[in-house]
Parts: sequence; C-alpha cells; structure tokens
Amino acid sequence: MAEYEKKVRKKLAEYGCSFLRHGKGDHDMWHSPLTNQNFPVDGEIKSRHMANVIMKQAGIDHHF
Repeated sequence: MAEYEKKVRKKLAEYGCSFLRHGKGDHDMWHSPLTNQNFPVDGEIKSRHMANVIMKQAGIDHHF
C-alpha cells in the first residue's frame, strides 16, 4: 500500500497551509488559509481516498 502522508504534507505546505499543533493520537491539526478552517491530518495516510478527503478539507483542488 502506498504511503501518502509525506505527499499530503508537502502539498499542504505548497498551498500555504500551516501546522498548528499535535492532536489526539497520531493526528496533527493544520490550518488552511484557503478555507480559513482547521482540519486534522492523520500521521499514517495509507489510502488515496483519505488523502483526497484532506485535500478537500483544505480547499485544495488536487487528487492523488
């Protein structure tokens, strides 16, 4: 199975999203300037579907 965690974090940084804090478990909280909302990013993103959900929450039109 592919590991999408590094790809997702790199793409978030490209669009100006910023790390806020560590959340519960292995989740981190990020902030998107595009949607002006906070959203969780899992520490282990193993499916492209979850990676795409995170992109959508961040307001980024990118699909893995």
